[in-house]
Amino acid sequence: MAGVRVPLWGICMLRVALATVYFQEEFLDGEHWRNRWVQSTNDSRLGHFRLSSGKFYGHKEKDKGLQTTQNGRFYAISARFKPFSNKGKTLVIQYTVKHEQKMDCGGGYIKVFPADVDQKNLNGKSQYYIMFGEFWWYNTTTSNLSYDVKIDGQSIESGSIEYDWNLTSLKKETSPAESKDWEQTKDNKAQDWEKHFLDASASKQSDWNGELDGDWPASMLQKPPYQDGLKPEGIDKDIWLHHKMKNTNYLTQYDLSEFENIGAIGLELWQVRSGTIFDNFLITDDEEYADNFGKATWGETKGPEREMDAIQAKEEMKKAREEEEEELLSGKMNGREHYFNRFHRRNEL
Repeated sequence: MAGVRVPLWGICMLRVALATVYFQEEFLDGEHWRNRWVQSTNDSRLGHFRLSSGKFYGHKEKDKGLQTTQNGRFYAISARFKPFSNKGKTLVIQYTVKHEQKMDCGGGYIKVFPADVDQKNLNGKSQYYIMFGEFWWYNTTTSNLSYDVKIDGQSIESGSIEYDWNLTSLKKETSPAESKDWEQTKDNKAQDWEKHFLDASASKQSDWNGELDGDWPASMLQKPPYQDGLKPEGIDKDIWLHHKMKNTNYLTQYDLSEFENIGAIGLELWQVRSGTIFDNFLITDDEEYADNFGKATWGETKGPEREMDAIQAKEEMKKAREEEEEELLSGKMNGREHYFNRFHRRNEL
């Protein structure tokens, strides 16, 4: 909900014995954050960030984060940390985001970059490993291609990266021989599919001439959308390739969830209306540590923050009603004055 800080937690399915914290940022040292975060100078029109806890908060200092300040701007800022590989490890990415403004079009997501990213030239074309958050609700996690996304500490989405996102087409280039096999298989499968749905009760038209008109196209029954990986128009190529290669290790060649050189985190996004605050960044390999960190940060301030938000909302509604009543009263008074003036002039005549 706009106006309430929401932690976006990418939590993995497996645990490791000891937590390793690769990156943690709470912005508790005032303006010294500028020594750790690099504003991109790729474009002079990029928007600027400031440190702020916003109009409402649970703790004025603890709730300070990076806030977008200019409407209708792209933003690009990043921070480095010691490079690491998450191969064979859990990967947890967590942060909080608060929208004080009415969000109609804009990003609230973060990106995780390779260690060699050019921070000064960061832009929409910069290579990144993971894009996670609002607009993109998914996050790669463990080496078994599973993911789990949590909001307010509660899982809202989990499953398999491979199957849920239909990424099989990205994992293997189709050779000419496979393409030829595919075309033949598609034709055969399409014919087999059609046969299952011919209307056996239909009869050929009496005036149908096979020599002139060709084979009679028997009428078809309504077909279900999917069956055994097939579609009414034939067979999906990605599904066919997946079944053809399901016993191979081709997935390991494409790094869907493992990255060798993770070394930076950043915000590279567009906002029509500014005011969003990003805070409590965390990258670690331990779910329990992330859970405790979330409780110690946003978990401690969310209650008072919501109370302040609710109080301000009531005050704004009260003020709006008073202004509306004043306008109505003013309109009535103006109407009476207009009537009086007309009546007075008529008597003078």
